[in-house]
This record gives sequence, C-alpha cells and structure tokens, in this order.
Amino acid sequence: MDTPTMSLLRTMIYSAMFLEANKEVITLCAESIISKEDSLASMTHNYKHGFSGFAAILTEDQAEQLAEFPEVISVKPSRTCTATTTRSWDFLGLNYQMPRELLRKSNQGEDIIIGVIDTGIWPESKSFSDQGYGPVPSRWKGVCQVGEAWDRSNCSRKIIGARFYSAGVPEEILKTDYLSPRGIATHGTHTASTAAGSVVEAASFHGLAAGAARGGAPRARIAMYKSLWGQGGGGTGAGVLAAIDDAIHDGVDVLSLSLAHPEENSFGALHAVQMGITVVYAAGNDGPSPQTLENTAPWVITVAASKTDRSFPTVITLGNKQQITGQSLYYQGKNSNSSRSSFRSLANGDLCTQDDLNGTDIEGKIVLCATQHSPTTKGPFAYLSDARQNVVNGGGTGLIFVQYTTDILEESDGFPYVLVDIDTGKKIKKYIDSASSPVAKIEPARTSTGALLAPKVASFSSRGPSPDYADIIKPDIAAPGANILAATGNSYGIMSGTSMATPHVAGIIALLKALHPNWSPAALKSAIITTASVTDEDGMPILAEGLPRKIADPFDYGGGHINPNRATDPGLIYDINPKDYNYFFDCTIKTSVSCNATSTPGYLLNLPSISTPDLRYPVTMWRTVTNVGEVNAVYHVAIENPAGIKIEVEPSVLVFNAAKKVHTFQVKLSPLRRLQGDYTFGSLTWYNNQKKVRIPIAARITMYDLFADVA
Repeated sequence: MDTPTMSLLRTMIYSAMFLEANKEVITLCAESIISKEDSLASMTHNYKHGFSGFAAILTEDQAEQLAEFPEVISVKPSRTCTATTTRSWDFLGLNYQMPRELLRKSNQGEDIIIGVIDTGIWPESKSFSDQGYGPVPSRWKGVCQVGEAWDRSNCSRKIIGARFYSAGVPEEILKTDYLSPRGIATHGTHTASTAAGSVVEAASFHGLAAGAARGGAPRARIAMYKSLWGQGGGGTGAGVLAAIDDAIHDGVDVLSLSLAHPEENSFGALHAVQMGITVVYAAGNDGPSPQTLENTAPWVITVAASKTDRSFPTVITLGNKQQITGQSLYYQGKNSNSSRSSFRSLANGDLCTQDDLNGTDIEGKIVLCATQHSPTTKGPFAYLSDARQNVVNGGGTGLIFVQYTTDILEESDGFPYVLVDIDTGKKIKKYIDSASSPVAKIEPARTSTGALLAPKVASFSSRGPSPDYADIIKPDIAAPGANILAATGNSYGIMSGTSMATPHVAGIIALLKALHPNWSPAALKSAIITTASVTDEDGMPILAEGLPRKIADPFDYGGGHINPNRATDPGLIYDINPKDYNYFFDCTIKTSVSCNATSTPGYLLNLPSISTPDLRYPVTMWRTVTNVGEVNAVYHVAIENPAGIKIEVEPSVLVFNAAKKVHTFQVKLSPLRRLQGDYTFGSLTWYNNQKKVRIPIAARITMYDLFADVA
C-alpha cells in the first residue's frame, strides 16, 4: 500500500466527515488504513467545532477504504479554490455622515463579528484603526495566531482574531507570501475593509474616487482567516473548511468568502448556518455566459456584482482637434513622464497580438488595439492584459483599447490606457487612416458621479441558472462590485469582481444582525431578497451588461439589487429551519460528493424565490411567511406570470394580528402550452399600503428529459 509520504502524483488531500465528534473513532479509522506514525504525518486539518472529521494526504485506494467505515459520512478530495466604498455605500443609501434608518438603528454594526476567509490582512491600514472601540466582545473565543511579520500586537479591538492555514499549499506558493495572517496580496485587506473598515477621510487612488472610505458596518469587528496564498490567491478546499470550522468555534456572526470554492456547497457552510452564522459567497467572475455560477448551495447567500453611477472619464484629443471620451484609471504620478499627456504619434495595432505588432514601429507611440468581436466567456478582458503587455514590450507609450463594454478598469501604474467602445474605436481608426501623421493626447482620468444609468449588473458577474441546483434561483442578490475603492496595504486601490460585491452584502448583513439579533440566516437572507430593487430611482428597469446588454432577470441578480434601508423592515420573512436543508439535500448520505443532488425538489423549500426547471404538468408548492412588521396587517397578492405559465395563489389575502403571525399559502404553476421551451420569469408580491414583499420566479416548460432544445 502506498503511504502518504510517497509520490504526490498518486496522492492528494481528502476531507473526511464523521457522524459525530468522537476522537477515538476518528483515530481508529485513520490508523486502520495507514500506520499511526503515517496517519499523524498525513493529517493536514482536524475539524472539531462545527462538524467532525479531518483532512489528510491519502491515496485514492486509502480514501475508498476510509469511506467504507459506517461512522463516515463522506470522503471527498480537496479542490483548489481561488480568490475571485467611497461611492458604493452612499449609492446604497448608507451615508455615515447622515446615518439614517439601518446605519443609525444598528449603531453601524457595533460589536458584530465578521469572519473574512481570504488572502490575509494588512493590520497597519487606517481602515483597521480601533480608536474609540470598547473591549473585545466577551463571547469571542478566537485567537491571534503569530507568524512571520505578525505578533499579538497586530490584533486589536478592530481585528480581534487572525488565523492562517498553510497545510497542503505548495511550498513554492508559500515562499511568495508571509507565513502568517499578513497577506502579500491585497485582496483580503480590500474585502475586509469593504465589509467593516473604519471610516478614513480623504482616501483615494491617486486622486481618483476621492472621499471617505469605510466599510458597510464600520463599527463591526473583523476576524481574518487566511486560507488563500500568494498574489494569485490560491488555496485548498480543506484549508477553507478548516477556517469555517474555526470560525464556528470562535463565535463569528457573519462569514464573508470572496472566493470560488468548487463543490464546497455542503458541510462547512451548512454547519455554519445551522449554528446561526450567515454565510456570504461570491457568485464568480465568469459572466456573462449562463450557468457559470459558483457557490450555489441554498443555505448561503450568493452575490452578483453590479456597477454604480460613478465613472472615470478620460479625454482623448486627436490631431484634428476631435475630442473623444473613454474611461481609465490613468493618473500622473510624481515620477510620471509629463510628456505622456502631450501629443504622441498614434498607430493602429489591430488586435495587438505579438504577430500583429511584429514589424510595426510603435516605439514612443499611442497604440489603438481592438478586442475580438466574438463572444467569449470572460469577455474582452481576456485580451486586455496581453495587448497591454505587447504594447509595452514594443516601446509604446499609451494604449487605447476598443471593447464592447467598460466594466473593469485596471490600475494603470501611470501608464496611459483608455477603454473606448466599438463605435468610438471606429472613429479613431478612421482618423488614423485619413491622417498623414496621426497623433493623439490622453489626459489623466477624472471622477464623475451621478451621470450614469445605475445600477447595472456587471458583465463579468457569473450568471444562472444554477449548474448544481436548477430548482433554486441563483444568484440571490446583486451588490456593488465594479471599480470599488478600499484598503490595499498602506494605501487604497480600486478592484472589481464579485469578490468586491460579497463584502458589501456581508457588511449589510452585519447591520441587520445588529438590529435583529434573533433573526436566523434564512430570515436575514429573505429580508434582502424580498426588498431588493428591480428598477433604479426613476423607475427604469435594471440592466445587465453582456452580449448584448439586456433587462436583468433573476439569473443575473436573483431578487434584484440590494436595498439596505428597505431590508431594515421587510414586513414579512420567509424563514427556514436549518434542519430542513438536511431533509431536502442528501447531506447525511455516504457519498464521494455530498449534497450534490436533491432528494426532494428544491423548490419545495421555503425559499424567497421559486424555480421550476422541468414544468410539464401543474406543480403545487407551499410557502410560509412570518409577520415581522406591524402586528395588525393585511397583505394582498400581486402576480406577474412568466410567459406561457399561469400562477395561482391561495389564499390571495393574508390577515395578520397578535394571534396570527404566520401564514402558509399555496402556489400553483401551470404550463399554458406543451413544448420544449426556455426559462421565462415572473414574480409573486405580497403588498399593502406600506410594504412590498417580492420574490422572483423562474420556470421552464419542457417535454423531454433534456436541457438543450429538442427539434
């Protein structure tokens, strides 16, 4: 039998889960397949707080043997996982200078503990100042784990706990990072400060996006669990699972995970939720293609990314005096070459591949580069970094990048590059072709707010339907995630991704938790979904960037765009007993991949959404709502039928009083045609003069057991 110390090509880390926390049983199971010495050497993590088990380096045969023990729930391989303010909080109506509603009522989330599982943290940032904070909450049971460039003084009344998980991470990655909670990558610092950063006045990225930087819950405490390593933010599923286990023990209230964690939709997050912890995950950055979502378990909140009304216009002046506006984060630093903002020769580099630029003199020139026009999973930004590097390598002094949208702006490091749309790109190319000596000048970017149609779902944000559970709508909610300014080490930087949207929701959940300490994770989730916005302030439908741009639907943003103040008092909530998840999902059955299929249709769960992916005949389900608003209230139903489907709700009126706080109602979906169709969307809203409690509905009429269209 191969031992764990043999070739790593034949071994990997497996996580084993047990029915109950019995150290003797776990030890006997481990030692029965490997020797006592090897079992100790192979162990990477020991799970003992929210769930029972361990992670160890095993061969495939050893993993199969371990799975045969009756005490073992599951054995599965540890997969690789990766990391996927000044304006966004004001845009959401959470202005700390004039706190109202949620921010005021929750006292800015004071003493709520947000656990952040990420790349580590930079404690010296002003965003983590603990000035004015009281003692660490007495219920906190966590630790401040010391390590490289980190001692106990780096924890504070703001960063109250810190741990790191290096077992199983390749040595070549560990060598590029601090072996401690301190992170070489800025991702974890950025997300932690977005969720709960203290208020820092006059923050900016080289003068752009200037204002007060702060987290959604600026008085909340932070616990950092470093599970992702290096600049690439890579880690192991076993390490993330260990972080969740410790967070359960330590006493966090909210867990924020801005990472893609393939197949970890089961034990860790489920046990945290069953212990009363709300778990918030990123949806992923593989949009706008459908079925690209990560983290799709129904017990977590899966967050899509949106764009706010802030932009960074950058003026390009052509030699014919024509001025064109694009977007960039271009700035002139102290050591920048001032001539870069003067007129320079302008050249057309086509796609700016190495072949396109080979033999083309671009030395000292601004280069026009076009993206591929064919739809790609990651959109035009799959080409931007390559084009930029090729221009730099060729001696170019600036880049104008033509693309179909402008969701992500990369920090320029003083190198002028501007994003323009396809129509604008054609105008610049026409000028190049017509001028004998074409020239252009790129001005530094400026900050503009309020002039954009917003919010919009960002093109990079991953889309539904869920590839794991089609009978559950995912993502759950959208929040700002494009061009977010937050802490990066000792300074402030701008990042984009669902990684940035996730801590926005975590911060809002912390505020709601402070205001409603007895609400369950399902109740908090219901509050943000049922009160979300599907239009902007002027009543215009929220759009989704993509190929092409369209009106957003539940597979883009779930219930809609988060509205924190409205979530303060949702009126009705759809609550779920956490034990119900075990009934609907095969999470306690011995299998190599747990919780991978529903034992009962997921649409029968009391979720604040409905998805029926295989509607051939009428389907009836039930929902239960609890009144958390005025004691005496009457709600009427409003139905928006998905195209081709009829929805019936019985009863159509709900009457609440002191004796009747909970109502169950029946929802019946009936197909009006017999065909192999596609998803259509609608909604079910309970309303009165004060409240609207809306849930999204997705339905697909089918005739065959095939997901693709059938002729």
